[in-house]
Amino acid sequence: MTRSLAVKLTCGAEAAERANQALTVAASAVAAGADVSLWLTGDGVWFGVRDRCPDLGLEHASPAAALVEAVRAAGSVTVCSQCAARRSLTEADLVEGARIAGAVAFTELVLRDGVQALVY
Repeated sequence: MTRSLAVKLTCGAEAAERANQALTVAASAVAAGADVSLWLTGDGVWFGVRDRCPDLGLEHASPAAALVEAVRAAGSVTVCSQCAARRSLTEADLVEGARIAGAVAFTELVLRDGVQALVY
């Protein structure tokens, strides 16, 4: 049975270490073979926008764009619908394969058997 992990990132570059931790955990879980779903909310949405991924500039940390790409390549990336609307973002603005969805979709995911949710 594949383990499933939903990582919800609620911040952006203003909380660089917390954002990096969420992205690192998500990418590490992908590398470990988990089914990973990365949910981006608040200023975290910028990690899912093409050519707008913040450079967190943290020593001893992988670049945020590389971590997002690792998740996107083998998992899924979802941007909060309300957060996207507040920033005038559409799915055309997002990295390839990312989608926009709301709280109902996140709730449905995390209520499934075998899904672990982590919120940063």
